[in-house]
Amino acid sequence: MTEASPSIAADDPILTSDFAVEMVRQMRAIDPYGSYDNMTSAEILEPFVLTKEKKREIPIIGDPDEIIVARIKVFYNAISALIEKECGLMAVPLINLTHEGFGRALITVGKLVVMDKTLRDVHRFGFASVGKMKDEGDKILSVALELIGKHSDVAGL
Repeated sequence: MTEASPSIAADDPILTSDFAVEMVRQMRAIDPYGSYDNMTSAEILEPFVLTKEKKREIPIIGDPDEIIVARIKVFYNAISALIEKECGLMAVPLINLTHEGFGRALITVGKLVVMDKTLRDVHRFGFASVGKMKDEGDKILSVALELIGKHSDVAGL
């Protein structure tokens, strides 16, 4: 893949949102060697942005590597952490992937499944922009919180 100019501006206001801050926190948490210590939030979130040009360079069929799988886990871990922050109940993300990049992502709160998403072609996991990533995370978060509100008896088990 050719190296393009950064697609996230360092002063992008989205980088100060709760979702982006949690994504950066989760990325730093999986960094055992401290390689992200001197990186800005924009640099850390850059691999999540997959523009049409970048996506075109990735083959249609491919197996995900462990770095991509880690990014997927970070995305759903961040959403789970925000669910916990909002409602005070433990949210548990469950990611099940085959070696070919197909599977399922679930987030449970108590006995309640608050998110269930089928994953396909995860070797091409990414978002058109950091704003789209935040919108997707916020959408999942709001639906999850609504379900928890409706079914609080099941979520509290």
